Amino acid sequence: MNVTLKPFNFAQAVARAGLDTNGMPIQQGKAVEKGDFSSALTNALKSVSSTQNNATELQRQVQLDNPTVSIEETMVAMQKAQIGFQATLQVRNKLVQAYSDIMNMSV
Repeated sequence: MNVTLKPFNFAQAVARAGLDTNGMPIQQGKAVEKGDFSSALTNALKSVSSTQNNATELQRQVQLDNPTVSIEETMVAMQKAQIGFQATLQVRNKLVQAYSDIMNMSV
């Protein structure tokens, strides 16, 4: 058995992750402005939502015995959706904690 590894292409990996080469999220072919936090957060939430919708649709297709959808593809989509949701939950928790800290500051 001959196993050869392809060289790692950083640019392709970053593009698949939805980032530009500086690590900023890509929004419809361009990078999100650095100071536009609400836009970046909205795009991230939409991305998580679409990932969850995609996983749900793949689950439905597997349940309907669609031969073009594999169980492996479905499981990967479900894990991506779960990881995205968990990350979103952690960001929300940090934002709530930061808000609480600011509100408890004495002026």
